[in-house]
Amino acid sequence: MKTEILCVGTELLLGDIVNTNAAYLSRELALLGVEVYHHTVVGDNPQRLAQALNIAFSRSDTVVMTGGLGPTYDDLTKETVADYFHCPLKLHQPSLNAIEDYFARTGRELTENNKKQAMLPEGCTVFPNSCGTAPGFALTVESKTAILLPGPPSEMTAMFELSVRPYLEKRSQKILVSHNVHIFGLGESHVESLLKPMMTSYCNPTIAPYAKQGEVRIRVTASAGSPEEGDRLIAPVLGQIQAALPDVVYGIDVDSLQGAVVQTLMQRGLKLATAESCTGGLISKRITEIPGSSQVFDCGICSYANSIKETVLGVSRQTLCRYGAVSPQTAQEMARGVRKLAEADIAVSTTGIAGPDGGTPEKPVGLVYIAVDSPWYSQVMELHLSRGRKKEREDIRYLASSHALNLVLQALRKAPQPDESDCAELK
Repeated sequence: MKTEILCVGTELLLGDIVNTNAAYLSRELALLGVEVYHHTVVGDNPQRLAQALNIAFSRSDTVVMTGGLGPTYDDLTKETVADYFHCPLKLHQPSLNAIEDYFARTGRELTENNKKQAMLPEGCTVFPNSCGTAPGFALTVESKTAILLPGPPSEMTAMFELSVRPYLEKRSQKILVSHNVHIFGLGESHVESLLKPMMTSYCNPTIAPYAKQGEVRIRVTASAGSPEEGDRLIAPVLGQIQAALPDVVYGIDVDSLQGAVVQTLMQRGLKLATAESCTGGLISKRITEIPGSSQVFDCGICSYANSIKETVLGVSRQTLCRYGAVSPQTAQEMARGVRKLAEADIAVSTTGIAGPDGGTPEKPVGLVYIAVDSPWYSQVMELHLSRGRKKEREDIRYLASSHALNLVLQALRKAPQPDESDCAELK
C-alpha cells in the first residue's frame, strides 16, 4: 500500500503553524505497516490542490489528507476529492445531526455554512468527529483511496485513533514493529561505521540511524504478521547492536537520557542531587520533567556565584582561589557538598564557561567540568564543547547537561546490589 500524506493549508506554507499532523501520521502509519513514500503540503487553492492530488495518485495507492474540511469558502479539500473521483456530494444526515448536537451542546449558533460539512461523497466510509464538527471519510474508487481528516491536531488524532486505525487494520496484512536503541557518546558517522555490515546485509529487520543533539538513535524495524513475531525477529539484532556498542547504549525504547536516569534510580532505590553552575538548573529541569522523579530527586542547587559554592555547597575558599570556579577540583567539591547537603546516594555537578564571553586561552569557551560523587564511584570529566559557532551558548549548556546525565548512568551501573553494599569497594 504505497501512501502519500497531503496536508492542506496556506498557514503551513507560510510557517504560521508547524505541520505536526504529518509527523504524527507518518509514525502511526508506519506502525500499521503502511509505507509512506511522500509528504506534500499545498495551500488553500483549488487548482493547486487538484494538481497535487493528481500527482499524489499518479505515484501512490492511498492519499491521506488533512485540512480543508471546515465551513468557510476556502475549505475545498472535500470538493476537490469528489471532483477527482467524479462522485457527487450528498447530505449525510447522521453527520448533520452530530453537527447540530455539537452546536446545541456548546451553546453556539448553527449557521448555514456549517451544514456544508455534512455534505459527503456518495458511497464513502464516514469517520465521525468526536472533538469538532467536520466529519472525515475514506473513499475508494478503482483501487485508489483517499482518506480525509480534519486539520486541527486534536480532532485529527482523535479521529485517527477511533476510526482510521481500525479501518486501515482491516486492509493491511502486515504491521511494522520497531524498537529504538539510544546511544550517547558516539557520533552518527562512527556508529554507522561500526554497524554498517548489519545495516547493509539485514533486510528484515532493517537498521537505520538517526542523529539528534548529542545523541544517536538506532531504529530496528521488522515487518511481521503480529507484534509478537516482530519482537522475535528484532530481539537478536538488539543484542548484536548492544554487543557492538557496549559502553554507549544508555537504553532501549526509553524517552530520553533523563528518563533512563530516573528509571534506573527507581529500580535501585537511590536518590540523586545536583549542583549546577554553567547549566543553571538545566539538569534539575530535565530530571523533574519525568513523572515520578520526586521519588528519586530531592535537591538541586544552582550555585552560579562563588559565594554560594562556598557557603552552601562547602567548596573551600582555597580551592576557588587556587584553581578557580571552573576546575576539576571545584566540580568535585560541588558534587561532594550537595550529596552531603541533600543526604543523597549520588550527586552530579557542572561548572564551566558557556560563553559567549568569559573565555581565556587557558580556559576557553566550552570548557566544562562534570563530577559525580557516590560512596562506590567518583569521577571528574573534562569536556570541550565549543564548535566555534555563533550563539552556541545553549548548545553548550544542553550538551553539558546530557553528559552529566550520562555520567550519572555510568555511575549507577557500577552501584553495588543491595546485598553487596557492605563489602563494596569505595573509590
